[in-house]
Parts: sequence; structure tokens; C-alpha cells
Amino acid sequence: MSEDQKKQLEQQLWNIANTLRGKMNADEFRDYILGFIFYKYLAEKMEIYADSILKPDGIKFREINENEELGQEYIEAIREEALDKLGYFLKPSELFGEVAKRGNSDVEGVSNFILEDLQKILNNIQNSTMGTESEEDFDNLFEDMDLNSTKLGKTPEARNEIISKVLSHLDKIDFKLENTELDVLGDAYEYLIGQFASGAGKKAGEFYTPQEVSMVLAKIVTTGKSKLRSVYDPTCGSGSLLLRVAKEVQEVSNFYGQELNRTTYNLARMNMILHDVHYRKFDIKQEDTLENPMHMDMQFEAIVANPPFSAKWSANQIFTSDDRFSQYGKLAPKSKADFAFVQHMVYHLAENGSMAIVLPHGVLFRGGTEGHIREFLIKEKNYLDAVIGLPANIFYGTSIPTCILVFKKCRENPEDVLFIDSSEFFEKAKTQNYLRQGDIDKITTTYRNRSVEEKYSYRASLDEIADNDYNLNISRYVDTFEEESPIDIDAVADRIVFIDKEIKETDKVLAEFCEELGIKMPF
Repeated sequence: MSEDQKKQLEQQLWNIANTLRGKMNADEFRDYILGFIFYKYLAEKMEIYADSILKPDGIKFREINENEELGQEYIEAIREEALDKLGYFLKPSELFGEVAKRGNSDVEGVSNFILEDLQKILNNIQNSTMGTESEEDFDNLFEDMDLNSTKLGKTPEARNEIISKVLSHLDKIDFKLENTELDVLGDAYEYLIGQFASGAGKKAGEFYTPQEVSMVLAKIVTTGKSKLRSVYDPTCGSGSLLLRVAKEVQEVSNFYGQELNRTTYNLARMNMILHDVHYRKFDIKQEDTLENPMHMDMQFEAIVANPPFSAKWSANQIFTSDDRFSQYGKLAPKSKADFAFVQHMVYHLAENGSMAIVLPHGVLFRGGTEGHIREFLIKEKNYLDAVIGLPANIFYGTSIPTCILVFKKCRENPEDVLFIDSSEFFEKAKTQNYLRQGDIDKITTTYRNRSVEEKYSYRASLDEIADNDYNLNISRYVDTFEEESPIDIDAVADRIVFIDKEIKETDKVLAEFCEELGIKMPF
């Protein structure tokens, strides 16, 4: 899309958001809008696919009469094909455009009542997959869309009116699904998720990694590769990080992820399907990744993650016999699960793989069990490949500075660790900082070339890191100290004498004015 097209699309989407604004919190109306976008996508995808099947017969899917015997035969034949190819099925009368049209056809100034039909259709999409391979991927996808919620309106008529308006707005947006080169829908989805995250603080932002940070992670783990057999995110949120990795290579065979939050898990599955990832190519699970991992016997070629910073976990002693943690001898502390996520990801990393994880700066220098785990990863395993410092205030809901740790089991440069300090390379935007394209390119190029640049990057030998007691604080390795210009004391003294003289002369003039006015000097 051109920038103008993108701006027009974003404006339309924001208009839709404004229809619901004030009625509920941003993270709540997010669920409705994204759900309706997903329904529209499924319907348009269904229609395009069905029309392609019906082309030899010279008819369109919408033209089929569902009440006639011939129409029913067509529908059953298409249903069978669609369930195998798309993973779901919709009848002609269930298409988004048809429902939107019915909802906005006024009869004497009153909108047609579509709430019950719409709820049935959303249920039918899920029910159509029962007993098929795609059943798990579509299970309860629309559960966060309560069309009877009083937040949408106090009466069914009021709720019907607001939903009809939203459908009408969405129906006017052309997602251009037939043009496979464009990802209009994906852009719309990412825009809305990003807007809700930035506008609603931590609650809405907890499942979203800013696109610039996603790009850095994706470019790092795809370095030197054009195809990936698998990519995994143990805290996948809405799935945007997984999809970002896919944009950096020609092909990703399989996507894997796990997410604790149920609503966000639903978003991740929707996001996969919206970005045309076939249901057989993704496996997203909903559970606590540390306490109940769902992909235990698997290893992945690329792993990316932006886990919740310094989250709590059980640190139960039973995990000392868990293969993910047992070799370290110690567990990450209960109050900070950062290194537990690192250990989990390292366990799942393939021998030829690469992983990049965003963490708070504390992981670089905190002692105790975290210091022990950090030392083990460097001294005993030599898995740490790079440490990248990011600017403060680039994540929604927190202003703390963060870093990216890069790990590899088979490192091309096992004799040193690359340190990059990009903390001063960013652009300010209102309350949020962000990485510019040039900042992203600089990090990526420096990482890929392992180049050393004064006050920006440095290759530290393993001995040097050992001498620093495995403290990875970036300032120990990248010297960013700026020497101040020398001060001419004599010149400063002369300046002070000159200023004192000026003050005395000014006071004399003020005293004369006060005398003329018959008032005392205020000082």
C-alpha cells in the first residue's frame, strides 16, 4: 500500500473505534472491532474461494438459492472443499456483506434486527470446524464478543444500532484479498492493536511488541537465512512477532507459540489466519509457558520473545528435575522469571538456531541465582552471542530501558560477545520514544558484521567478561563517556567581575527611579 492508502485505511478504522469510544475501555472495544474484522476476512475469503469453484458453472456464491435443492447441493459440495482448504465454512446468507446490508436497511427509520443472526453466524463458523483438523484453531475464537453486553447499549435495539453502524463502516473498507501482494488486512489489524496498546497503557499493551523492536528481533534471528523450518514465541501475545519473522525470509514452514491470556491467545490465532497462514502451519497453545509448557519435545530454528518483564513464577523445586532447568543447578528467583524464560528458550533452541529475547536491564548485572545462571550460559555453554541496549520508554506501559540478548548454540564467533549500545539512537514522539528505520538498520548491520564502532559497539572476549565477574552491564564494555570541553577559569572570573559591575550600575538606575516615585528600593 502507498502511504496515502494506508492513512486513509487507518482513518476509517479509527472512525470505527470512535463509534464505540466512551462506551467501554479501549481494550474491550478492541475485541469487538478485531472480531468483526476477522469475521469480514473469513467471509470474503470464503466468497473468493467459492466463486473460484463455481466459475465453470458460471454462477457466483452469493447467487445460490439456499432453499432450492440444487442450491443445497452446491453448498454441500463447497462446504466439503472449504473445510479442507480453508478450515471453515460460511453459507451465502452468512457472508459479512449480506449481514451488513440487512443491518443497515431501514424500514420506516428503524434498522433491521440482526443481533441474533449475527451471534448464530459466529457460532456457526466455529461449529463448521467440529471434527476437522482445524477445530482447535477455531475453537472459541469469538468468545470475547458478547453481543448482548450492556456496554454496547442498554437495550437490544441500542446494541443492534451500534453494531449495524460498525458493520457498515467495515463493509466500506476493501481489504483487497485477491491481491496477494498487499496485506491491507494485516496492516489494519496491526494498526488497531498498536493504537489500543498505546492508548490504553499496560493493560492493552501487554500483548504487543512495538513494530520497530519486532523488526530488530526478526532481522537478528533470520541473519544468513532465507527459509526457516520453524519459528517459536513462548510468550506470543497477539502473534505479531512471529509474523514479523516471516516477513524477513522467503518462507516459514511452521509457526509455534504459547500465550497465557485467553483473549490474547484468541487474537494470536485470528492474526495467523488473517495473515493467510494456513491452519495446518501454525500451532498456538493457551497455557502458562513456564509452569505448563506445551511444546516440550520440540526444538526450533528461530525463537523470539518479549516476555513480561520481571514476572513472578512459582520457582517450585520440582523444576530442578525439569530438563529446561536441571543442568543449571539453580532456578530463577520467584520474584523475577526473566532467566526462567531464557532457560526455557535455550532448551527449545535447535543446534543451528538463533534466539533473541527482550529483557529489562537488570538481567545484565543482578547477582544471586541470576548471576549464577548468567555465568553458566557464558562460561560453561558459551551460548551468549550479543547484548544490545535499547532506548528507554519504547515499550507501552513502562519507561524502563531494555536490552536484547541473542543466543546461539553453535556460534560463528565463539571467542567473543558483541555489545551494542543503541540507547541514544531514537526519536521522541509525545510520550513514547521509537526507533527510526536508520536506528534499526544500524543495529542490524552492526550485529551482522560484528563491527566495532567507538561509543556504539564492542567485541568483548570471554576472558574480559570473566574479569568483570560475568557482569554484562553495557557501560563496562562500550565507553560512551563524552569528555567535556576544558573550562577557562580566568575567563569565568573576568565574566563574573563584569556581571557584578553591570548589576551595580543597574541597581543605581533603579534607585534613581524609586527616589523619583517616592518609594523604597525593594532590595
